[in-house]
Amino acid sequence: MLRSISLKPTQKRLTVAGVVGTSAALLLGLLSGGTASAAPAADPVPYGQGYMGVGYIQDGKDFKPDARKLHLDAQADANLKANPEGIDVSGWQGGINWSSVRAAGIEFSWMKATEGLSYKDSTFSANYLGAYNAGVIRGAYHYARPDVSGGAAQADFFASNGGAWSRDNLTLPGVLDIEGTCYGYSQAGMQQWILDFYNKYKARTGRDVVIYTSPSWWNTCTGGWSGMSARSPLWVANWTTGTPSIPSGFPFYTVWQYTSTGSVSGVSGNVDRDRFSGDRSRLLALANNTP
Repeated sequence: MLRSISLKPTQKRLTVAGVVGTSAALLLGLLSGGTASAAPAADPVPYGQGYMGVGYIQDGKDFKPDARKLHLDAQADANLKANPEGIDVSGWQGGINWSSVRAAGIEFSWMKATEGLSYKDSTFSANYLGAYNAGVIRGAYHYARPDVSGGAAQADFFASNGGAWSRDNLTLPGVLDIEGTCYGYSQAGMQQWILDFYNKYKARTGRDVVIYTSPSWWNTCTGGWSGMSARSPLWVANWTTGTPSIPSGFPFYTVWQYTSTGSVSGVSGNVDRDRFSGDRSRLLALANNTP
């Protein structure tokens, strides 16, 4: 079931796009190397308007985090090193004051760069440079649209438009944001789409792409596939307190998106909040591709 509660203000303005026809879905699945499901798939958002969580499949009730308990202020910055705090952003957040974000204790961020095969987020360049200059360890994410093309073509587009990587202490590997519906793919077909994206991104950048997904989406659309657990770090979307649920096929998570209704100095309105599973040394190891 698609999320129906605690929507972002901008999300409430979105309209659901049309239904992908059965014949088109079948053809797409066959071209991708799998057998497509006969059931049509509703497109979660209009093309170009996807951001993390807009196609989120409900795995936990969203909540307002208590910023006081997280000690999100400049004086308590040192307290965040055990499990660094992060945010993920896109054009929905508008202009961001990254110096204020860093002063609030945010240590890392992923920002939307691309979607599908042609869309580029208008705020990506400013966010990518602004975060770098403020000392926020940052990376780019790609909003997957399996209804548009195969995985390899989208990985190529992503790597050429923000998804590249360099070992500079401030650049994280790129993220494949895969959510919403199954886009008419069978579980085997979706597995192949993700693997094609992974292989092309690895060939282009030398890095393993991070996978952002929810337990419900992964279990439903890939069948709880374990084929990426040894390849890709998991960024799990599970809006809850305590301990997040993990998709079948992954033994643990690396990053946890725990709410979409957070707030951070320097960002207007709600923002997704994230937490890294290790300490800052492991965050830097992920950024720099070191053991």
